[in-house]
Amino acid sequence: MAAAGAAGFRLGQRVHAAGDPRRSGTVRYLGPVDGHSGDWVGVDWDGGAGGRHDGSLAGRRYFSAAGDRSASFARPSALSAGIALPDALRLRYRVDDFTKEEQDEMYVFSTSQKRVSVELVGTNKVRDKLKNFDELLCASVSFMGVSSIGSLEELQGLVPNLRQLDLTGNLISQWQDIFSLCQALPSLEVLDLTNNTMENDFVESPLLKNIRVLVLNNCGVSWELIEKLNVPFACLTDLHLIWNKLNIITTPVGKFVHGFDTLRLLNLEDNHIVSWDEMVKLSYLRSLEQLHLNKNKIKHVRYPSNLPSSGPLGDVAVPAFEKLQVLLLGSNEIEDFPSVDSLNLFPSLMDVRISDNPIADPAKGGAPRFVLVARLGNVKILNGSEVSARERREAEIRYIRLVMGKAESSDPEVLKQLHPRFAELKAFHGIEDEKPTSRTSGPQKMASGLISITLKCVGPSMGEKQPLTKKLPPATTVGKLKSLCESFFKLKDIKLRLFLEEEGCPLPQLLEEETASLVELGIGTGATIIVDEES
Repeated sequence: MAAAGAAGFRLGQRVHAAGDPRRSGTVRYLGPVDGHSGDWVGVDWDGGAGGRHDGSLAGRRYFSAAGDRSASFARPSALSAGIALPDALRLRYRVDDFTKEEQDEMYVFSTSQKRVSVELVGTNKVRDKLKNFDELLCASVSFMGVSSIGSLEELQGLVPNLRQLDLTGNLISQWQDIFSLCQALPSLEVLDLTNNTMENDFVESPLLKNIRVLVLNNCGVSWELIEKLNVPFACLTDLHLIWNKLNIITTPVGKFVHGFDTLRLLNLEDNHIVSWDEMVKLSYLRSLEQLHLNKNKIKHVRYPSNLPSSGPLGDVAVPAFEKLQVLLLGSNEIEDFPSVDSLNLFPSLMDVRISDNPIADPAKGGAPRFVLVARLGNVKILNGSEVSARERREAEIRYIRLVMGKAESSDPEVLKQLHPRFAELKAFHGIEDEKPTSRTSGPQKMASGLISITLKCVGPSMGEKQPLTKKLPPATTVGKLKSLCESFFKLKDIKLRLFLEEEGCPLPQLLEEETASLVELGIGTGATIIVDEES
């Protein structure tokens, strides 16, 4: 009776505000509201906000909403149950001529305030092309209130060659509709269901070999559902699962995720993942080449070297993450060097992102880029920038000087634990064991130990000055160098800031620690330092 009284809406149905397809929610209550006449629809709006209460009104609870102010009651006439996909395609890619009313609205005023009709250049050509829907290969009906697939025969006849479909922000929720859609469009390869609240179960599913890329960002899906989707979408190469709170990977059989044999890219960004142990469960996805984990809460990364020598399916000597080439860990909470060093153990890893982590932020006590490049021996792309052969050589030599200048111990075992690549790099670059110190004596010995640095003066109030190249002792501190720059460039009453210019870094590195020496900062011959003034 409640459903009939609420104009045919049903509990759990996805709806949007009439006239505003971007404001969508789920029906949680149907029936009367105390103190108000007629039937009402209780809606829990998406995003945890946008309502007036939490499902209770005047001391009575009608339903429980997701947020404190995400719920409201609406008249059925204020809500829309959405439209079918073919109708949305026609609205977005309309093929009919403009109506007389629309043509009447297409005018401008002349200088004498008379209406002058507007004729759109190329209108006929565009209209003729859109009449041939069979030429449409990519379509987007995002935020159009699509709630059903409609007639499958109609859809198939309308866009028979469609390859990519964007259904972002609609009212689709049932997987059976999605399966029917994929069957009706055999050419479809890319399907984007972002911001559709999908059900977390389905009964039966066909095999959908045509779908290669599936986007389920912010769909409220569980990992149990993802495991089930491996059956219908057995040929997926790319799976995007951003914003689904998938912080736990539940595996029904054994410790590892099985299946997904063709999956090359898995995107789990912004899922509140805390423990790297959850990612270890993905170790034996046999085709996985890219793992996107940006914007999570991971603090430590360890290569799972203690796993059995054979894979979970009995494969002989299958290493964990065997084919993983790209690992994106930006904007996490990684703060230890062992996490960085462990990335060298991934057998195929070449592209790493660890920007916006404490360990990669010098301002927060983290390491500058050259240290990360030196510690990551196999990486060819770091934080989106290519590591050239020149940058790698210079970074590794600077890193060796840095370790030699600040070594906490001369014990090889201690050094290996703290700096696993140090001995290897020192031997490779032919650098002697002698540690540079400030206690060198004698003019000849002192001269041989000097490093050549280029200084560029760029402060707006400093005037135009030519760059200078100076030879300085490695023990020169940042504070001492500032004083020298005042003398070199004849600067008075100006507070200076020094920046180290590094290849591969879009911004120079600020040299903040006044007492740090050039050798301790890994700065050697050929370095360029920017001399600027404090703002």
